[in-house]
Amino acid sequence: MKPTVYVINGPNLNLLGTREPEQYGRATLADVEELCRSAAEAHGFGLVFRQSNYEGELVSWVQEAGAARAAGIVLNAAAYTHTSIALLDAVAAVAVPVIEVHITNVHAREPFRHVSYVARAAKGVICGLGPQGYALAIAGLAGLVTQRELKS
Repeated sequence: MKPTVYVINGPNLNLLGTREPEQYGRATLADVEELCRSAAEAHGFGLVFRQSNYEGELVSWVQEAGAARAAGIVLNAAAYTHTSIALLDAVAAVAVPVIEVHITNVHAREPFRHVSYVARAAKGVICGLGPQGYALAIAGLAGLVTQRELKS
């Protein structure tokens, strides 16, 4: 059975392609999922791809990935990145590497977006590279899995 990567998307990402295209581009969430499936397949991973506007559901999915011993999590918590101690605690509680992803460069935006609770527990952060950031995060997880296997 292939190792699995979870890609978890937070609030309003279901509106990709129509919401503020000058910020987020025209790619839809379905386009992002297709990109992630291709990247996961290229690295020998299965993929679980999800989106929710509800914080508790995101927390539950992080916990699910931990319980499933997923190869890793790509997490775009969207606005919850800047507010959710619950997501920070969930990410810190699982023994699974997490890479935080943002489509836009959050550091070039409003000051409140410069703070990430998730980053405190994440293995890494990718932002500002558009949807391609997801594929880069999956490649990063593949590298982390290889490192972990070499240490075993």
